[in-house]
Amino acid sequence: MKPIYQRTAMMIGEEGLQRLTGAKVLVVGLGGVGGYVAEALCRAGIGTLGLCDFDTVDESNLNRQILALRSSVGQPKALCARDRLQQINEDCILKIYPFKIAESPSEDPGVKPVDVLELSSYDYIADAIDDVPAKLAIICRAKELGIPVISSMGTGNKLDPSRFMIADIAKTHTDPLAKSVRVQLRKRGIERGVKVLFSDEEPVVKGARPIPSISYMPGTAGLMIAGQILRDLLNGGSDSSDAENC
Repeated sequence: MKPIYQRTAMMIGEEGLQRLTGAKVLVVGLGGVGGYVAEALCRAGIGTLGLCDFDTVDESNLNRQILALRSSVGQPKALCARDRLQQINEDCILKIYPFKIAESPSEDPGVKPVDVLELSSYDYIADAIDDVPAKLAIICRAKELGIPVISSMGTGNKLDPSRFMIADIAKTHTDPLAKSVRVQLRKRGIERGVKVLFSDEEPVVKGARPIPSISYMPGTAGLMIAGQILRDLLNGGSDSSDAENC
């Protein structure tokens, strides 16, 4: 057994490790939250990771994003993630989707419909983007396909990591992004059965733009999401409806 897997196998056993190395997880959005999700999954031994992000690393990302380094400024996040994760776990198969997601086809070559992500080939989907239409497209398509999905709500403008929780979308409150997603999903006939991470902390700064952020909050959220995915996979998979019991 390779050293990267030894301590994990001590925790979850060889059978559990085999479940992880045989699993395929898609991470959509590789910013403050998604970058940490992808790295934690890679270090845990997930066998195949899909990495989707259209953006490039900006200097403003240096305060909170694990992919943001002086040397990576200006580089596509999807490629930065691929290069970084290859250095961590050479066994992990990495599939790159360096474009923006939309619900339907677009004339813009940088925007692709959600089905291009090959969602049906994955065992679990992590949504870590802040584009509401794209979030809705991913969540709804995952629900149609019966693939477990966990969606990150807002992590900016907050200071208390203990206020993060994972729950069904129907149980969210306080978080403006969660409210928007909840309302739009209801219009599409989905009122519950979607697992999300959200915070019940009130915004620290009222009406600030761009949204303020601090180093540890997105990373905390990302690691919580990765932990939920890993536990669900070890438990034999998780239907989104299980979120009601979180």
